[in-house]
Amino acid sequence: MSPETARSQETKTRLLEGALRTLTEQGIAKTSARTVAAAAGVNQALVFYHFGSVDELLAAACRYGAEQAVARYRERLAEAGTLSELLTVGREIHERERAGGHVALLGQLLAGAPTHPGLGPATAAGLDLWITEIEQVLRRVLAATPFGEFTDPAGLARAVAASFVGIELYEGVDEAGAGAALDALEQLGALVAAVESLGPVAQRAVRHQLRRRTQ
Repeated sequence: MSPETARSQETKTRLLEGALRTLTEQGIAKTSARTVAAAAGVNQALVFYHFGSVDELLAAACRYGAEQAVARYRERLAEAGTLSELLTVGREIHERERAGGHVALLGQLLAGAPTHPGLGPATAAGLDLWITEIEQVLRRVLAATPFGEFTDPAGLARAVAASFVGIELYEGVDEAGAGAALDALEQLGALVAAVESLGPVAQRAVRHQLRRRTQ
């Protein structure tokens, strides 16, 4: 990579991170070329040079932020060996992301989607990165359980992601209620773990009942 290309990439990264920081700290209403450039420590003309418009910068920042977040937790997600462990990891991620201000960021991205057309698809694409990781874990952990042949890992991954998004937003108005929702998800994981611990005869009986109810 040439020095000029490296400098250009560094500037783009600073703008992406500046946009995410501005959204988190000042909200979508105060996010502009000027405020983002100030956060990035560059001339605001570079917003338009590198991204064409503020909306394009925000969409790119949304994708960039999601890629960075998923990369931080990919190894931790890969370590989950059961549904209970996956939900525990989910709770850890939720708490860390909240502490880092990323829950507030998600709220601002969703709030800005109606007036910034690029944000909706970019936010959905970012969530899809999480869904892909979650689906891989679900396929692996459910395959050896009585539930493996009766569940849709792709749909379930979206349900899990949607649940955590809802809980993150809900937490802003009812922290105790959001905590209770997370507890309920963990209890569900414990129920699945209890079935996993049954012997082969009992597991066959569970599969038989599930087949009867899904036919």
